[in-house]
Amino acid sequence: MSSRLLFVLRGLALAAAYGLGWWLLWRMSELYWFLPAGLRFGVLLLAPYRYWPFVFLGEWTTFGLMNAPLTWLGPLGFALDTFPHVLVCAAVVRALRGAWPHVRLEAPEDVVHLLVGALLAAVAVTAANALVLQVVDIQEEASLSYTLLTYSLGDYLGIMLLLPLMILLLHARPDAARLRALLRHVLLLLLPAIGLLYALADTEPSLAQYARTLMLVPVVYFAFRHGVRGAALAMLAASIAVAAGAGMAHRADAPAEAQMFLAVAGTASLLLGSAIEALRASGERLALQNARLEGTNVRLDQLAQSLREVARRNLRLEEEERRSLAAELHDELGQNLTAIQTRVKLAHERLHAAGLSDVATSINDILATMRRTVRSLLNTLRPSVLDEFGLYRALAEGPVRDMLGAAGVGYTAHLHGDPTLIDDDTRTAIYRIAQEAATNTVRHARARNFHLRVRVSPHAGRTVVLLDLSDDGVGLPDTPPVTGRYGLQGMRDRVLALDGAMRIRTGPAGTRLRVLLRLPTREPTAVATLNAKAA
Repeated sequence: MSSRLLFVLRGLALAAAYGLGWWLLWRMSELYWFLPAGLRFGVLLLAPYRYWPFVFLGEWTTFGLMNAPLTWLGPLGFALDTFPHVLVCAAVVRALRGAWPHVRLEAPEDVVHLLVGALLAAVAVTAANALVLQVVDIQEEASLSYTLLTYSLGDYLGIMLLLPLMILLLHARPDAARLRALLRHVLLLLLPAIGLLYALADTEPSLAQYARTLMLVPVVYFAFRHGVRGAALAMLAASIAVAAGAGMAHRADAPAEAQMFLAVAGTASLLLGSAIEALRASGERLALQNARLEGTNVRLDQLAQSLREVARRNLRLEEEERRSLAAELHDELGQNLTAIQTRVKLAHERLHAAGLSDVATSINDILATMRRTVRSLLNTLRPSVLDEFGLYRALAEGPVRDMLGAAGVGYTAHLHGDPTLIDDDTRTAIYRIAQEAATNTVRHARARNFHLRVRVSPHAGRTVVLLDLSDDGVGLPDTPPVTGRYGLQGMRDRVLALDGAMRIRTGPAGTRLRVLLRLPTREPTAVATLNAKAA
């Protein structure tokens, strides 16, 4: 079978199905709403352009068969009453599809496009009806304006009631869970509301009007609970119930008030349902993004923890190397210097007898200078006081105090808390930071006083360490000097390796450095030697 023949067969099948649906809906339509207008608009909106001629054929054929007794109007009148409606609607749909290429109901903007298109189509087809009435000279019992109002509202309601369901069935069929929830709410809420409407339909007019107004309750609920899909289904059911409950005898003139009520209620419910659905989708996207961000944050935390562990391991290895180097210098170089000094003392009398006592004195002076230099180097590499007497005594009485005192800088240290709560890496980092801060004060600050405060305290299951260092010097320059490995950047590296925070405040009144560390709780050691170190 050729593709052209297949296309023609499909088109004829579409024309037949469309004509049958148009006829069935026309038989069910009353003056409140004109459902064939909704079918016409929906098929033109959803069908490819190449099938439009078959849509025209199906409507014209069906309408001609239904209105064969109207041939007394003459060929022109019959043609005017038969052909223009679908052509006018097609023109509006063509313009709408140009502005709305993807026919969906996923956002409030989509519902606005649908409702604007429905209103334009209803008004355009009604205008065509007005021209037909003028040309054919058909007299209506009601005024022309009232008739045109009811026609336009009827077409608008027909489009509004059918088109959302057609779009949703074609592009967004509900899954099993949503369908079960929708059916459950139909049974629990919508059907009882329709039953109440029928029960009050034959009572006083005020109660009947009240019952019709109550039909808005399930419509609004369905819009909130099920979005556009629920609003469209509930509005269709409510409209049918309102129209049927009013009684056929009371609808001969199709009151525009009822049509306006249905039009406003349907428009509001569709907009509300689309807004709720968009809000729900936005919430789901936000939850998904939050879940992804949470996963990313977990991975970043793991990476940061790994980096901190690597940094701590590197610092630990460096301290071990410095300790090893300090031991080598102390054992080898210190012993050699002692041996040289001993030999010089042994040769002192001979040198004095030979008139070379000044040489012996010079050699002793050089050896003393070398010893001081080696001792300073050893204190820089790994002060023995930190290992022998602990952190607090090393800070209060060790090389930091000696260096500041030699430079004429006053030194005060306030040490609070139990240092045995701190692990060895943290003790070393605190000492190194204090050592570098004191070095910067001596070299650059031109300060008269240097203050150090350390506070160790348990808090909320963790050990909190506060290190506060300040001087009354000239402050840091715009580009702070970096003295070797342990400048400001070295301090930051040590703090970051311990997952801490560091803040520097500088100005003409001096420089203040604060370090905050939060460490896992560590039970105080009971070893007497460590208690002695903390003293």
